[in-house]
This record gives sequence, structure tokens and C-alpha cells, in this order.
Amino acid sequence: MKKRLIPFILLLVLIISACGNKTTEEKNSSSAPQEKEKETVTYQSETGPVEVPADPKRVVLLSGFTGNVIDLGVNIVGVDVWSKTNPTFEEELKDVEEVSDESLEKIIELEPDLIIGLSNIKNIDKLNEIAPTVTYTWGKLDYLTQHEEIGKLLNKEEEAKEWVEDFKSRAQAAGEEIRAKIGEDATVSVIESYDKQLYVFGDNWARGTEILYQAMNLKMPEKVKEMALESGYYTISAEVLPEYAGDYVIFSKYSDADNSFQETETYKNIPAVKNNRVFEMSGKGASFSDPVTLDKQLEFFKEAFLAN
Repeated sequence: MKKRLIPFILLLVLIISACGNKTTEEKNSSSAPQEKEKETVTYQSETGPVEVPADPKRVVLLSGFTGNVIDLGVNIVGVDVWSKTNPTFEEELKDVEEVSDESLEKIIELEPDLIIGLSNIKNIDKLNEIAPTVTYTWGKLDYLTQHEEIGKLLNKEEEAKEWVEDFKSRAQAAGEEIRAKIGEDATVSVIESYDKQLYVFGDNWARGTEILYQAMNLKMPEKVKEMALESGYYTISAEVLPEYAGDYVIFSKYSDADNSFQETETYKNIPAVKNNRVFEMSGKGASFSDPVTLDKQLEFFKEAFLAN
């Protein structure tokens, strides 16, 4: 009896073992491709398809877009000097390394899984050897589409679109409220003093211009429209500033720039100055047009226009 049981038990063990191996093989074969698919995705960049991480964990930013990535909640390990010294991002970037397109060894040490920059950065081929590198041509996309595109790159497209729709709604409502107060025909200029130069801006050159002229639909003085709308900005002298000053002036001011023109009679006699309609904001950080910066600027404009 026992002799008959032994072959039967051995056969049963072999069958169970074979089934277990088959189940494991099936499980491994079914799960392996799925895991691989999740590791990377193909992103259609302006220079062609790029294999990028589906869920990037360590991003290096060269030449901006920092606020876009901060807003989308993706971890940043390295940024350009302009982002690092931007007071708007001070808290978020306090433990983030400053890097450039030439500090390759430092970038290697940071072990990024994705690098984002402008199309004019140096060493793109070498950067691509470190991590997938995606670049954008500044101004090729409008500021809202740019955020959606970065959302697409980071696998956060829905979150990016939600912010865009919310921002448009908030900015439009603020614009209607401001126009109702200052008048539909009131004009607004955006100027900046940087180093020893004075600039006036069109409708797509940061400093809040996208909010004021595009989202809020406020009016630009004819002289500004003539000289700065197409090029984005125009360099002027302090002597001709009255020709470019609107009923209201947004002044992007650097404390270390030559601001002596504010002490001249020419400046003091500008109607916007005499009527206390010049709103000064820090120039540091004003040259960005990302969600973090735009949200801050929107609140500044609401308070500036509506509190007076």
C-alpha cells in the first residue's frame, strides 16, 4: 500500500510545482512590460521625440521655467542663477543647488533624471548624456501654453490645464473690476530701470505685461504700442519718458539701478506721478512669467489699482 502511494505523491508534487512555476512565469511576463512602459514616455519636443521619465524625481532647470515646475509639485535639484536669486522662489529653492550649462560635473553629482532649459543653452549634447534634456525657444509659445507644455513633459498636463483655466478666470474678473474703477480708456505703461538703462514693455515680456494687457485687457499708450509691441521692449531715455507714460505706470524697479531720473522735474511732472498712480514692484523676479510669479503679480495689481 505504501509503495503504491509514493509514486502518486511524487506525481502530485511535480504537478503542483509545475503549476506554481507557470503561474509565476505568467505573472512575471504580464507585469514586466507594464513596469517598463511606466518607466519612460516619449515626449514630442520642438527638436523631436525625447524619451523622458514618466514620473521625474530629480529635475535640473537651466534658463528658467522654475516656477512652472514648482507649481506642478515636481522635485527640483538644480537651478540657474536667475532662479536661485529670485526672491519669489526663495523658500522653495533654499536647499537647491545653483548650476549652469557649463557646470557639468556638478550636474552629474546631482544625478538628475530630467534637464529642462532654453534652446540657446550650451553643451546640450553633453547634458543629454547625463539625463534626457528638453529645451524650449523662449517666446515660441505664449505663457499659458508654455505651462501646459511643461505639464505635458512632467506628466502633469491636467494639473497645468486646471491652473491655466483658474488663472484666466481670476485675471479676467480682476481686469473687469479694475477697468470699472479706472475707466475703459485709461492707459497703463510698464517700465523698468536696470543698470543704467530705462525700458518700456509690450504685452508679452514678463514684468506683469501678460496679465495687464492680455488677461486683464487694459490699454497700452499709443507710443508704447508703436515702439514696443512688436519687439517686446524698447529702450528709452528719461527725457522722453513722459511720451511713454500712461495714466498709470507699473515700475519694475531694481534698487541698485540708476534711478536718479525719479528726482528730475521731468519725471515729477508726469501726470501719473503727480496723481500717485505709479506702482513700484521689485525688478528681481519680475522677469519671470510662470504660475508662482503670475499669481503673486496678480495680487499686487489688484491691490495697487483697487486700493487707490
